[in-house]
Amino acid sequence: MKFSSRALGGALIGAVLLLASACAPAGTAAEERQPGQLSIVAAFYPFQFVAERVAGDHAVVTSLTAPGAEPHDLELTPKQVASISSADLVIYEKSFQAAVDEAVAQSGNPNVLDTATVVPLSPLSEADEHDHEQAAEGEEHEHSGLDPHVWLDPNNMVTITNAVRDRLIQIDRAHASDYSGNARELDGQLLSLDKQYRTTLQTCRLREFITTHAAFGYLARRYGLEQVGINGLSPDSEPSPARIAEVQQIAREHHVTTIFYETLVSPAVAQSIAGDLGLKTDVLDPIEGITDSSRGDDYLSVMASNLTALTTANGCG
Repeated sequence: MKFSSRALGGALIGAVLLLASACAPAGTAAEERQPGQLSIVAAFYPFQFVAERVAGDHAVVTSLTAPGAEPHDLELTPKQVASISSADLVIYEKSFQAAVDEAVAQSGNPNVLDTATVVPLSPLSEADEHDHEQAAEGEEHEHSGLDPHVWLDPNNMVTITNAVRDRLIQIDRAHASDYSGNARELDGQLLSLDKQYRTTLQTCRLREFITTHAAFGYLARRYGLEQVGINGLSPDSEPSPARIAEVQQIAREHHVTTIFYETLVSPAVAQSIAGDLGLKTDVLDPIEGITDSSRGDDYLSVMASNLTALTTANGCG
């Protein structure tokens, strides 16, 4: 049974931690570990990817967000709350997932890495902030006007990789050379990906791209593109008729060819707008989770697929 941490006070979380630890349910990361291996808990996929690559065989990495689940509205099970308390390292981004924020705060675990401390979050663009406010009307503003999607800029992933390396070396100095070597290899792949993006996207005929989920602000700024979000930060919110009309007008004015949607959310809105204008639809994946329908089996391959989609839609290369 799942519960939302918003409804939990500190005393209840403490009780859950004690109960879950005492029960020690089968399949926990601790039980799967071999002697000497670390336990790393990542809030969702991009941080899981980095942790697995940097730690290698020296750790078992688990993600709090299941494959195919939408991470924005994550709720935690008692077992997951307990794993945050007992992990050798927890990697998360403060303000992205309220349930994780509260569980980390209540856990008392000092071995946590808040990626927002090494990659500061940027304010939303004026347009995306407007969309965010519309989508969140009557709801709690979890992002406080900041864009959490830092991982869609490979340069930010380099920074996060190096921060994970440094924390692992602090925790497990015996394997420092392995962590450094693994991080160096991943950094090289991420910088190569960045070079591919820079080289390809600088030649684009169109600079604007339209997507249902306004997750690509960091990517757009890095490579000189302009993101137009239909739904703002909330991927499953319903855009107003006025917003749909605005997006259609932008598409006409800039001769946009494609309306992008993502794999974890229904494509109905994108298909409707594209159908009205006679445009194509395609996937632009925010890589918040990897599923069987993802165009790739890890962060690097899905980012490469995103580049192919942008290249085709915007006349690049």
